[in-house]
Formats: sequence, structure tokens, C-alpha cells
Amino acid sequence: MAAKTTGGRGRASRGKPTSSDVAAAAGVSRSAVSFAFNRPDYISEATRDRILAVAQEIGYVPNTLARMLKAGQTNALGVLLPQSLAKIMENPYYARFLMGVGQVCDHEGLTMVLTPPLRDSMLKAIPYAAVDGFIVCGLETDRGEVAELARHRIPFVLVDSDPQEDVPSVDVDDHGGALAVMRHLLGLGHRRLAVLSIDPGPDKAVRGYRGPLARRMAGIVEALAEVGLTLDDVALAEVPVTRTDGYRATKTLIRQASPTAIVALSDVLAFGAVDALHDLGIAVPGQVSVTGFDDLVEAAWLRPRLTTVRQAIATKGRTAADFLISAIREEDQHPHQLLGTSLMIRESSGPVPAG
Repeated sequence: MAAKTTGGRGRASRGKPTSSDVAAAAGVSRSAVSFAFNRPDYISEATRDRILAVAQEIGYVPNTLARMLKAGQTNALGVLLPQSLAKIMENPYYARFLMGVGQVCDHEGLTMVLTPPLRDSMLKAIPYAAVDGFIVCGLETDRGEVAELARHRIPFVLVDSDPQEDVPSVDVDDHGGALAVMRHLLGLGHRRLAVLSIDPGPDKAVRGYRGPLARRMAGIVEALAEVGLTLDDVALAEVPVTRTDGYRATKTLIRQASPTAIVALSDVLAFGAVDALHDLGIAVPGQVSVTGFDDLVEAAWLRPRLTTVRQAIATKGRTAADFLISAIREEDQHPHQLLGTSLMIRESSGPVPAG
């Protein structure tokens, strides 16, 4: 029985059309089909137009990703993430950061690929991402990721990590920001303090604090030392960065330590703290002051408006993307870039309550 044909070109109905089908229908070689899509200057205009017309008629679409991989480029920037996509999307910090990366991608005509850990490992995720380079976020403990990226000659930029020699990186002045906010509360007379910290993870017992958290804690310790206090004089809770965890930890801190001020090391945790204090009937800042770190958009919408440390989150994303593009293009490499922070004093912090 004769094969069923479509479109008048004689192609057997056997699934997705291939470049061989286009070549047969147009009466040219497969190389000519490849030239039509990739190097049109290698063939005549008439031949190219005939090939493209046949491809459109039979529904042939070239495998763009395969072509780019063969050429050694994907026109995609990868963002290597420290947590699962579900957790990342729950944190509004990353929405601002990825907006900054996306602005550069839009300007340069690139795409962005989010790469979460594979089986809880950032290292294992690296070989499976079809990207031209990586923005590596939150690599507080290097478990071989830097060596793996270097071994495969994949350009990368570190963000919110411990800076490494000869590796472009972008961070903010975490130390200065935490120092400023703690000095602010101490200057208001607070001495019964609680720190609502980002969970440092299981490596803390061996390595201590790392990355931005280490710098923020160092700023707090420095401010405390100026008034004769140490971290042992402060109640400490270390929890995942979610509003719910901030809420729960605050209720525990109030019950166990009765602080007059809570220093949250992220705005998300501070939002949860204010929620908990409201539910407990505790006035903010009349009875307990609350501060955050990040200055997310919601910090100015909260009631009372949140005193917090502003970091340029979107600028951090744009800078990291610019650095990565320079690395991909083998332009001059950028050194470590430190972005400034500033203290935004609003209504959630006030003098220590009388008595």
C-alpha cells in the first residue's frame, strides 16, 4: 500500500518533520537546509527562500537549543539557587533580585534559567543546566561548586557568598547595615534584646556563621561590645526565612526572654514578628520595637512601618548579570563589588518602654 502523503510534497506521515524531509521536498542537500537557517549567506537567495517556504509548508522547526549547544552557546543566563524553587518563590527578596537579573536579560536579548539544587545539591545541578554561565547565589559553604564550574570552564559570578580570589562577586555591606541597626536600638536605650536570625544550617557547629549571615552577626557583636554587652546577653532564635517561622519564633522569644526589641535579620522574619506581637496584644513599638533587614516593598506598607536596613536588591541582580555577561564575552573581569546599605528609620522602633 502506498504511503499516505500530506501537503502535496510527498512526505510520509511519520511524526515531526526533519531537516531531511525539507531537503527531499526542496530538492537540495541537508547541508543547504542547515545553511538556510544558520548561514544564509552561504547559499543563493532563491535557494534559501525555497527551503524556508518548504519548511513552513511541512511544519519543520529547527531545534534551536541543539543548534546553540553545538555552537557552544545558549543565550541563557543561569541562576544557581541555594534552595528549592518553592522556597525561593516564597521569599520576596528573590523576586526583587531576579527582577534585576531579568532587566539585564531583557536588554541583552537573553533568557534566564532558574536552577535549584538537584537532590539537595547545588553541585549536582550544574551539569544539567543549558546556560552560558551562572549567577551563583548564597554559596556560603563551597562543596566543590567553584571547582566544578572552573573545570567545565563555565563563567560564573558569586552573590551573597564568601568572596574568593580571582572570582567576580557581588555583595552588600551586611556588616555595616547590622551595625547601624543595632546601634540605633542601643541608642534608644534597649538592653533586653532578641535577635531573630536566618537559619545558618547544619554546618554552623563545624564552620560557624558564613557569608552574609556571618557579616551581619559580626556587625551586631561590634555594636553590643560598644555598650559592654556580648552575644551571650542577647536572646537568639535561628529559623528559616518565612513569615510563619518569624511568627512562631517571636512568640517563643516573648515567652522566654521578654525582650524590649527584636532585631530580625530579614524583613520577612520581621513581618512575622510584628504579626505575632499584634496577636499577643503587644504594642509596636510602645512595648517592643522591631527592626528588619532588606527594605522590601512591604516594609513601608506594614503598620507600623518597619525600621529596616535597605540593601539595593535589584541593583545587586543587575550588577551580577552585567558581570556574568562580561565573563561570558571574555572581557575584563570584575573584582569583588560591595554595594552600600542604609538604615531606614520608621515607626516600628522607639525608645525602651519605661519600667
